[in-house]
Amino acid sequence: RDTITNADGEEITLPEPVGEELPDGGFDAGEEVFQAPSPGAQGDVVIASGSERLQRLEPFAANPREDLEGLPILLKAKGKCTTDHISMAGPWLRFRGHLENISGNLYLGAISAYTGNSMAHDVLDGDTEMSFPDLAKKWDEQGVESVVFGDENFGEGSSREHAAMEPRFRGVRAVIVRSFARIHETNLKKQGVLPLTFVDPADYEKVQEHDRVAIRGVDALEPGKNLTVELTHEDGSTDSFEVRHTLSDEQIQWYYAGSALNLIRQRAAA
Repeated sequence: RDTITNADGEEITLPEPVGEELPDGGFDAGEEVFQAPSPGAQGDVVIASGSERLQRLEPFAANPREDLEGLPILLKAKGKCTTDHISMAGPWLRFRGHLENISGNLYLGAISAYTGNSMAHDVLDGDTEMSFPDLAKKWDEQGVESVVFGDENFGEGSSREHAAMEPRFRGVRAVIVRSFARIHETNLKKQGVLPLTFVDPADYEKVQEHDRVAIRGVDALEPGKNLTVELTHEDGSTDSFEVRHTLSDEQIQWYYAGSALNLIRQRAAA
């Protein structure tokens, strides 16, 4: 519109808008602050003592060429579980450089199929109720590795790598779901976590809260070769079913090396 009506009912003609197509003084080139290191120069990365935002990391340990046995279930997620449910954003992003601190949000928004909310039971300690990040930290500090189960399109949303780094950091060895969001599945592979899907999605219903989980075939991974999951229930009975993976030959090497970065480091050293 080129006219408007004011409060007195009068029509006012608007002037034709004008603007500068390009700034008269040209574009600001900015300030060059990058300083290239001298060829062959060595240096130290210095992190302030007590920093809450930066943490020096050690490489993840290599994964043994052996089957997984007796893993408790950290989480059986019900329904939608996005990367924001797995690793929340917002104020947590200030800890992106500190894996231990940002892991304080691990599975914080996930809904448990057992409790119906975002709380978990410590099945190793009298079913004490606590948050998922607290339980993950407790088990990790006790040296307890675990497994996670999920529903459809697990890990949908952003390509947030912390959603794969945090479970790995806290000792999650495998994530078994009805289906994955593609990028999250790949991120788990890069961090040395086994992403597996039910051959029969109905097998999700067999997983009980106090189960101990074994995964057979991990000792000899091959592209296209299914693995077997065995559940030992609280009453001593068992269930077993097949799961599939999409690991290529290269990605299988990532897994055994402990992560894709570990494999790159080994090849560079060689």
